[in-house]
Amino acid sequence: MTFFAQAVFFKSVYDLSELPPDEGAEIAFAGRSNAGKSTALNAIVNRKRLAFTSKTPGRTQTINFFNIGPQRHLVDLPGYGFAAVPLKEKRHWGELISSYLQIRTSLRGLVLIMDARHPFTELDRLLLDWIVPLQKPAHVLLTKADKLGNQEAAATLRAAQAEADRYPLCSVQLFSGATGLGVVAAQKTLAQWFRPQK
Repeated sequence: MTFFAQAVFFKSVYDLSELPPDEGAEIAFAGRSNAGKSTALNAIVNRKRLAFTSKTPGRTQTINFFNIGPQRHLVDLPGYGFAAVPLKEKRHWGELISSYLQIRTSLRGLVLIMDARHPFTELDRLLLDWIVPLQKPAHVLLTKADKLGNQEAAATLRAAQAEADRYPLCSVQLFSGATGLGVVAAQKTLAQWFRPQK
């Protein structure tokens, strides 16, 4: 998936009025603040610091757009959950994410990042509830899967698949940015979403 390697930073958006033109195709990444979203995005584009990773959860406070070719974007949405930020800021993030998902006609799908050790939290389910009415696919990456043993990882995947089956157009896979587990599979899913729609 060589076109992912073309990824370059394009724009940060704090307010919806700053969004780039709603055209072409884009895929959004969302997840809890400590689930490894930036690491997963970096692994998919094979770049170490395209999306900034931090030991402090909640570093991403804006919607960040990355170009991966003509009229194609990967979109890094603000993390949610344990971020040590004021309540007012958390509410702004929630409004930003939900509004973005609802208004972007160029959105092809949502990549939802979940820590494999703590998948499908209440906030994860809320995000899936937002995307279901839009009839757009969601693909769950169970990150940090390298921290699980083989049997535990297999059991986690089965349980997560059962949860994902409750949502239309939702798929799930194991993933590790540290070891590269699942990177190619994730790239294939995203590449399919980017293909021209009939």
